[in-house]
Amino acid sequence: MIRLTLRYIFTFFLTFISISFCQAQEYPNKAVRLVVNFPVGGVADQIARVLSIQLQQALGQPFIVENRIGGNGNIGAAEVAKSAADGYTLLLSPSGVISINGFLYSNLSFDPFRDFVPIASQAMVTVFLVVKPGLPVSTMQEFLTYLRLNSGRLNYGSPGSGSSPHLAAEMLKRDAKVNATHIPYKGAAPALTDLMGGQIDFMFDPGVALPQINSGKLRLLAVGSLKRHPAFPDVPTVSEVLGSEFDAGTIFGLLAPKGTSNVVISKLNTEISRIMQTPEMKLRISALGAEPLYLSTTAYSLRLRTINEKMESLVKETNMKAD
Repeated sequence: MIRLTLRYIFTFFLTFISISFCQAQEYPNKAVRLVVNFPVGGVADQIARVLSIQLQQALGQPFIVENRIGGNGNIGAAEVAKSAADGYTLLLSPSGVISINGFLYSNLSFDPFRDFVPIASQAMVTVFLVVKPGLPVSTMQEFLTYLRLNSGRLNYGSPGSGSSPHLAAEMLKRDAKVNATHIPYKGAAPALTDLMGGQIDFMFDPGVALPQINSGKLRLLAVGSLKRHPAFPDVPTVSEVLGSEFDAGTIFGLLAPKGTSNVVISKLNTEISRIMQTPEMKLRISALGAEPLYLSTTAYSLRLRTINEKMESLVKETNMKAD
């Protein structure tokens, strides 16, 4: 009797695996929703729209981009986390939603790490430290000196509490032992407008200020990545000036609900790896002020964990909250 029961269990298991494998092999056989958790026109949205066209051409089914915005990316992420783990609802998101929001929000309806499987990354967006016109500094070192001499009297803007530019400024305050007041905005564009008008003194810009930087209307002092930006080879990194590691870059990548078949994940990862080598994809990402960055499923998962560990200490030290 026991042997018969075990035989039935084993047969059922093999049948289940066989069906799952066949379904994954046929994937996709209908349209795929590609959810973007930030507004139309942003970096995540633009990457998703280029990627969706390439995936549709490669896999023969529509990849439909849908913007589900709000809550600093949490609304769209929660929707995908609760979706069926069949590969037909995916999320394209900046890394902060997965690696940081769990520390900033006390009432998340999803677990950023438990509820998602990373598939592959597409881009790295760094932040650029810019100062208002007329601020009497011309180098990063002069800026730090000026901050210390005017401790607590300068303001900095960000696209919102918990955004990567906000975190970058808090990292600078901690690592350089300086102080300034945070002014959160509803997006990078209004923060840039006030910077140009002199209402705030500086900000870490996620790329929207590149035209003003290139035209000389704003002064770029440093970049917040581990290496210099190829568009500004003469501009130092914050790390070079501080003499310690400073990395405030944001990775954009594709994720699926936990439980999605490994065969489906592998199939998408393989196609993205190929797509990321095409001149079109590299050009479109570079045009956003970002750097093309392909990370495999394993490497992408590891990078998200690394960011998570670094930001946990920052959030605790600064007592940051975004609720």
